[in-house]
Amino acid sequence: MAQEDIKIDEVEEIKKQLEEAKVKCEEYLNGWKRERADFLNYKKDEMERIGQLVKYSNEELILKIIPILDNIYLAEAHVPEKLKGNAWINGFNLIKNQLSEFLTKEGIEPIEVLGKTFDANLMEIIGETEGDQPNVVTEEAQRGYTMNEKLIRVAKVKISK
Repeated sequence: MAQEDIKIDEVEEIKKQLEEAKVKCEEYLNGWKRERADFLNYKKDEMERIGQLVKYSNEELILKIIPILDNIYLAEAHVPEKLKGNAWINGFNLIKNQLSEFLTKEGIEPIEVLGKTFDANLMEIIGETEGDQPNVVTEEAQRGYTMNEKLIRVAKVKISK
């Protein structure tokens, strides 16, 4: 019987070791699964970050081009009435349209403000005028723009008192 007790003790010890090994195996597997999930989340976050970098990589260049377009709009507003049909003025307007189309293709959109209620998130007040309704934009001194729905420049406006 002593040999049977030793064998039973050995079997019990082996079963105990097997259970411990199973627990460790499960622990390691769960740890690996967590690390894999963390890595996949990290990879996804990095891809989104890189996508944002690519999406807005031209922002600095666009911000340098917009003042040129501002000056074109300013010049257009001061063209005398008698020159409006002039071929040179028409060519000038074609250039303005090409530049506007280019910006639109790059995801740049002007913010429409005239006649709208003042919105501090999109506009900056530079003056006030007399008007029927308070806080309504009556004049746009400088256009504001968004790039892929992100504000890149606020509109400078005058509002009614």
